[in-house]
Amino acid sequence: MSTEEKIDIELFKVVFRAIAQSDNLEIMANHLTQLLVAALEIKGCTIFALNPELDELEVLASFGMSMAYLQKGPILSDKSIADMFRGKPVVIPDVNSTDRLQYPQNAKEEGIGAIVSVPINFYGKVIGALRLYHSQVWNISNQDVDSLLVLAENIGLAMTYTRLLQALKAIRYTVNDIHRIWLLEQE
Repeated sequence: MSTEEKIDIELFKVVFRAIAQSDNLEIMANHLTQLLVAALEIKGCTIFALNPELDELEVLASFGMSMAYLQKGPILSDKSIADMFRGKPVVIPDVNSTDRLQYPQNAKEEGIGAIVSVPINFYGKVIGALRLYHSQVWNISNQDVDSLLVLAENIGLAMTYTRLLQALKAIRYTVNDIHRIWLLEQE
């Protein structure tokens, strides 16, 4: 595939609308993976959240990838495209000519030709990853990588926002329940 730019302002508009109009993290992430696969004409896309206790990535949403590939094993920060965990995007234009993959055989069996892995940051800390998979060798443009970095930062904001919103809703429901119980006891 050529290095033509595929990410333009129209894609940003659609993606940012999907982020802004959702208060459910899983639904938002599923929409984003589908949008990116269609717009970039690639094999698949996965959004991961970092589990800091286990120091591994967990699938938040994925589109275009098989269950067998998604369940191949834990994605460890020190073994799976490790530079991404240092906050840098990683472009593997040809999976057949790299030693940076944790599960290279699984990637080949899945029909993956190239991987782009972009960190999802919040306040400079990696909280997840956006991974794009192409079925052929992919020489993605530097401009598209930069655009993916901006997109990933916004995904990080959305992930944090929706988690906080869900926590606040849970607190509100708990306080309301306690208040109702207290009112019933007063009768």
